[in-house]
Amino acid sequence: MTLKTAHNHFKSLLSKASKKSDIKVYQEFIQIITGLENKNLSEAEIQSIEKELDTLNLNSTGINNKRFFNQALKQFKKYLKDTYSFTTKGYYTSIGIGLGSSFGVLFGIVFLRGFERSLGISLGISLGMLIGLIVGYHMDLQAKVSGKIV
Repeated sequence: MTLKTAHNHFKSLLSKASKKSDIKVYQEFIQIITGLENKNLSEAEIQSIEKELDTLNLNSTGINNKRFFNQALKQFKKYLKDTYSFTTKGYYTSIGIGLGSSFGVLFGIVFLRGFERSLGISLGISLGMLIGLIVGYHMDLQAKVSGKIV
């Protein structure tokens, strides 16, 4: 499946979709494919991406379209990340917030035990999320500058 064919396929699915969750998945596919079309990729890279789109078997319709396309989207994002280091917008920020809040709980329990336990944990989570947000945003900016965001 070529990039143009995939783009047209998801445009047609988007026009037929009525559920908000389906629309969101189709729009994300369209955004990624449009970003790939706008990049200066070599012919070999384009063929590799198109081969991956073929293996996802996007033309088939399963019983649960939402589940099928969600899984295909995750698999396609993973392929782009592993093979070409391409990420989507906000990728590192979301990871940073998640890791920051996780480590923030630990930080709040261990280092902020002078406060009441719930206050220490709350402050730790807040501080961890803030640090994760800053680091993730900085990494997203670096990826954008290097042209690795689709």
